[in-house]
Amino acid sequence: MKKYILLLFLGLWTIGAVSQTLKLKSQEFELHNVTGSIIKFQGKKVLKIERDLEALPFDADRLEETVDETHYARLVGLDDFENGTIEVKMYSQIQNPSPYAPAAGFIGVYFRIKEDDSAFESIYLRPKVGRINNQYARNHAVQYFSYPDYKFQTLRDDFPAGTYEGSAPVTLNEWITMRIEVNGETAEMFINDMKYSSFIVNKMLGKNKKGYLGLYVDIGTIGYFRDLKVTKRAFKKEKENKEKIDDI
Repeated sequence: MKKYILLLFLGLWTIGAVSQTLKLKSQEFELHNVTGSIIKFQGKKVLKIERDLEALPFDADRLEETVDETHYARLVGLDDFENGTIEVKMYSQIQNPSPYAPAAGFIGVYFRIKEDDSAFESIYLRPKVGRINNQYARNHAVQYFSYPDYKFQTLRDDFPAGTYEGSAPVTLNEWITMRIEVNGETAEMFINDMKYSSFIVNKMLGKNKKGYLGLYVDIGTIGYFRDLKVTKRAFKKEKENKEKIDDI
């Protein structure tokens, strides 16, 4: 979302295009096609964001083309995240009224984002179905995708079921701690300080190997974020897994 403002710098007036930024404690976030504010929520200061449908319209008849796009809050000052840990606390609500009836509280993280937003990786949640009494729906509670070539429907169509989706014990209107361990082509997601991961991406599909990091919401979602922690690490070569998995 771009706005034109007058900038006074060293006594000279200059016209420039800038994105709205918000500061939460020591971190600053640049808003990309989302509206946002810093508010006090349940006793703590948080970043609240919602997708900006004026800046980036949604079309239910062209679902894959108009979701999982560049609507997120970018962490300013970190442009070279490649491998390491991303941890954040997030809380998802459905807008009332919702612009899309099947909205599931889409919320999560973008990483390895190119400067111009043309490519990135993502893992996000659909909290509405995380604890639903239906196993098929639960299996869609977690989603990996790689922008722009491998969005959710393409992954469902081109890969075996469950390759890039999974389940997680999450729900709406509840704080969720998401931790993602990124290492080379793999990413592993942990929920709420559980010892073992809920979801593994064995092979990420994006070509961009390092970049920015951002906090994401999609259609019909109000997202609240706090306590974002990012730790960069060098690539760690994984031990070869000799256990057979194809004869179960």
